[in-house]
Order: sequence, then C-alpha cells, then structure tokens
Amino acid sequence: MLVTLQKIIGMAEAGGFCIPAFNVYNAETIMGVIEAAEEAKAPVILQVYPRLVREDIGYYIAPVALAAAAKATVPVCFHLDHGPSEHEVQRMLRWGASGVMIDGSTLPFEENVALTRHIVDICASVGVGVEGELGHIGSVNDDTMEEFTDPAAAAEFVEKTKVTCLAVLVGNAHGHYKKPPEIDIDRIKAIRAATNNTPLVLHGGSGIPDETVMCAIKAGIRKLNVGTDVCCAFAKGATEELNREGRSIAIDLFMKPAIEAVKKLALEKIKLTGSGGRAE
Repeated sequence: MLVTLQKIIGMAEAGGFCIPAFNVYNAETIMGVIEAAEEAKAPVILQVYPRLVREDIGYYIAPVALAAAAKATVPVCFHLDHGPSEHEVQRMLRWGASGVMIDGSTLPFEENVALTRHIVDICASVGVGVEGELGHIGSVNDDTMEEFTDPAAAAEFVEKTKVTCLAVLVGNAHGHYKKPPEIDIDRIKAIRAATNNTPLVLHGGSGIPDETVMCAIKAGIRKLNVGTDVCCAFAKGATEELNREGRSIAIDLFMKPAIEAVKKLALEKIKLTGSGGRAE
C-alpha cells in the first residue's frame, strides 16, 4: 500500500525503530526491495535520485514503483531523494511521489530555510511530507567534511520549515567508506533534544557498521538511506550471472540473480533497522 512520508516516519517514531530507504534505479531493484519487504513484513521507502528525475528515467521508474506499492501488503512510500530544486519536486509530485526531500544544504542558512519552507507549503497542498537537510552531506571522496549539524541551528530550522524529518551531518557521507566512519551519536541525541524529538535521517547508510547504526537508531534516527549498497548488490548478482557458464540470454531470466541479490541486501537492512514485522 502506498503511504505518505509522514505516515511511514510516524510509524517508526511511534515504534522506536527505523525505516530503511532504498534508492531504486529500475524494475529489478524495485522488485528486490518489495520482495524483501513482503517477506519480512516491513514498511519501506523506495526513493529516486534527482539525476534520474532530470533525465526522464524517473518517468519510467515511477509507474513501476507505484504499481509495486499498490500491490504490496506492507506500507511503501515513494520518495524523492536529494531534490535540489522545485523542478525535481514538481516532477515527482506529478509522477505520484508520496514523499519528497528538498536539499538546500549547500545554501546559506536563511536561503535553505526559505527554499525548504516553500517546498513544505507546496507539498502540504497535496498531503505530502517533506524531508529537509541541514549540514551538507557530501561524498566519501571529498577532501574534507563540512561542519556537523548544529543542534541549535537544527531547532531553528525545524521550527521555521515544519519539515516531517531532518537529514543531518554527523560523520556520515555518501558512498563506500575507506574506513569505518565515526558517527557522532551524542550529536544525534542533542539534535533530537533541541528539535523536540524531530525524526532524524542518516544518509550514507552503505558501510556504516551495524553496531553504529543500532546506536544511531536508539539516539533518534528514523530513516536510513541505502544507495551504494543497492547498486553493488545488483551489479554483483548480474556480473556473476554474466560469467556463469551456460547462462540464459533471456533478460528476464538473466536478471533473476540480480533481483535476488538486492532482496538479500534489503532483508539485511530491514533486520538491522528493526523494521521487520512492523507493517500494520
């Protein structure tokens, strides 16, 4: 069943667990995630990166994601990840998104607030919740990491924007880490306290040690983003099949190991986040 961002995050908040949010790129990655969610009876988020929205790939992905959500017996949110502007937000809303992220983290604070509040107002008219970001979450390939999210600034940001949830920079980054990241758990707790327990989002979930993720969830993380691991699982499954002697050239058969690899990954993240068995 398709549900809104505020609905699925509300489930996590009420239950004290975390929703795994998987970036999806084609029908096969969607199938793997949904099969895992059904098997584990877990609420999940399917999210699309803005490049796919700008290049019209999202136009084809959206109907598949919506069909999967409609068929699913578990709650599924269809979400825009890291939308940089209103352009991507409006496209995704038109394509049926039930949640959006607006990422103004590279802007000065007041400009980030203004952009985020504008998107919150737009999305409120169609009942869609919004994820914001404060503290720019960069790449593992960046030379340096920007300043971590300040709790006092986060409190002001949440109050002014009315976001459903907030992505924070606490030692996390996008991509596969060269060494285990040092996630500032105390900062997560401080941000939660300063923002009156606003649900927080941890981006860069691929490669963060399991024990660290569990500590972050206890501290107040309610959405964990997983993108790079989805790509790697899919590529590994497809490559192994490509190299298998006697493989089929029928694409539907060729893709089965890739789907299964994504499903396996999704089951692991569902177990890690404590979302298994939480579907209403």
